[in-house]
Amino acid sequence: MNELNLESSPYLLQHANNPVHWKAWNSTTLAYAKENQKLILISIGYSACHWCHVMEHESFESEEVANTMNQHFVNIKVDREERPDIDAIYMKAVQLMTGRGGWPLNVVCLPDGKPVWGGTYFRKKDWIITLEQLQELFYSNPEKMIEYADKLHEGIEMLSLTNEKSTDFDIAIIEPLIEKWQKSFDWEYGGYTRAPKFMMPTNYQFLLHYGHLTKNKKLISYVNLTLTKMAYGGLFDTIGGGFSRYSVDVKWHIPHFEKMAYDNGQLLSLYANAYKLTKNVLYKEIIEKTANFIEKEWLTEEGAFFSALDADSLTAENHLEEGAFYVWTKEELKNIIQDDFELFSETFNINEFGHWEHENYVLIQNKSLEEISEKNNLSIDELQLKKKKWEQLLYEKREKRPKPRLDDKCITSWNAILLKGFVDSHKALGEQKFLNIAIKNAYFIVNKIWTPEGNLTHTYKNNKPSINGFLEDYAFLIDSFISLYEATFDENWLLHSKNLTNYCLDHFYDEKKQLFRFTSDLDEALIATHFEIEDNVIPASNSVMASNLFKLSIYFENLHYEEISKKMVLQMIPSIDYPSAFSNWLICALHFSDYQKELAICGNKCLVHLQEINKKYIPFLLLSGCEEKSDLPFLKNRFNNNETLFYICQNKTCLVPKTDILEIYKDLNL
Repeated sequence: MNELNLESSPYLLQHANNPVHWKAWNSTTLAYAKENQKLILISIGYSACHWCHVMEHESFESEEVANTMNQHFVNIKVDREERPDIDAIYMKAVQLMTGRGGWPLNVVCLPDGKPVWGGTYFRKKDWIITLEQLQELFYSNPEKMIEYADKLHEGIEMLSLTNEKSTDFDIAIIEPLIEKWQKSFDWEYGGYTRAPKFMMPTNYQFLLHYGHLTKNKKLISYVNLTLTKMAYGGLFDTIGGGFSRYSVDVKWHIPHFEKMAYDNGQLLSLYANAYKLTKNVLYKEIIEKTANFIEKEWLTEEGAFFSALDADSLTAENHLEEGAFYVWTKEELKNIIQDDFELFSETFNINEFGHWEHENYVLIQNKSLEEISEKNNLSIDELQLKKKKWEQLLYEKREKRPKPRLDDKCITSWNAILLKGFVDSHKALGEQKFLNIAIKNAYFIVNKIWTPEGNLTHTYKNNKPSINGFLEDYAFLIDSFISLYEATFDENWLLHSKNLTNYCLDHFYDEKKQLFRFTSDLDEALIATHFEIEDNVIPASNSVMASNLFKLSIYFENLHYEEISKKMVLQMIPSIDYPSAFSNWLICALHFSDYQKELAICGNKCLVHLQEINKKYIPFLLLSGCEEKSDLPFLKNRFNNNETLFYICQNKTCLVPKTDILEIYKDLNL
């Protein structure tokens, strides 16, 4: 075994038996490369990555490949989920060199860690030839490689910088951005007019918020189309619940079958908000199925959440194959469904539309249950009962198959995203169980992840927290704690948020750049400083922090927080060209608009009213309240023993308190 057998990451352990002499990323390994003046080969992936497994099988399990790699390179394997900082820096390098990125991410670096070459997946023959050529160049003309590495390093440093700053935010800039954005909307299947199709939850959160606030029915219709088609497609596992990472086609049908915690947590929040607005029973079903999947597959006894399920699983012939756990042949389905097969086939497209490959089908709807029931002279209730029965039969059959491999490490940022997903699901549906899961997870993080020194750790496995936390861990945890406060009015969660924010200001904030670094100033420096600013599948940790600072500035009447938040937003506004990469920044910018309001509910019935208000869709309403006198600055001197009072505030000014919730609804245009 190589040195990876000493690691705890499931992804690294998968490579522990490779003939390649893999080492982990650490100061000892990096010092060894420098001392011996050897090129460093850094290969980055994650446990649920299908093409990572393919390249491992084709190349890293090969003695021929191992001979080349071991002879000439210091070979380092990195789990991108454990070390998102390393992944981000070298992903920038590969994107600069090739114009694209992805995983597996493979980079060759000089002995000092500066990259000189990189790419993603390579076939075995091409891999060997390329590595041998790079080694030959390093021996024959190292000056050329050093010159290129220095230029590339300058480019990496520049990528995190913003050149312009705005002096104020004008909401009018959003309309032309949306006009441009709409040109890429897919009005048949939702999402964007391209494949593969990634779910971009923050994009749809912004469009839902903005569409509702501006009464733009077209935007709301587009979001509803997208959420409906995602729910219909094979991307969503209608049998067991939960979403896969993305689809390879335009109709959300065939996924890369890995299921990731960060996707499912964000989608709980998105569907919860969409349900509040529409009361669409399909969205309620998606929330319940996804929450049940997460609870069953990822929730631990301690209250933590695991990270992912692999795309690959064993076939009946004992071969690892992508999607094997999820697909069906027509004969299998006929034997299971029996008399109802024709109706089942119409519902889930056991036809050309639902066919994948090798006689396998992935279930997908393309019509609503209302359309199907009407066509077949059934009531909607009858068809829903049948669908539930079919799914249960298939679930029981599928549970007998070998399951996809589990990544059983717990990542703090992803736990926080799931925590918020359960809080938002509770708010939308009023389900106490969801809130209980969220609170248990929050206590797990406070007790096991948050150290006495004040820092968070990034991962937790085998009862052991490890790796100093990154900005994303703090940003998402603060966000989820604020959300938990808005569901409970337990001020401890706000105090925790404030303490974590102050820690970030001490150890992550760069006064000169007016942004937060991705890594703490207590960590060893990488080849470049990374400022995460673009919203991707997961929003940028800086945009989340900007929003956190704004909200906490209200609760604690802290002008310093507000000033930092506003400076961050104003710095990013001129950078926004294509809004899908800055959608969470746009959400944050709207905090500084006239849409932003606050509501304080003070009195012994505040929690009853809170639960009702949380079921309504009111974007940009910050909630606070107390059942007794509170020292929280925003609530000071608002409590009255004799009645429950409602205070609507905006721009640091509050209306006269009212006692009738219906009047408050009118004031909020509900």
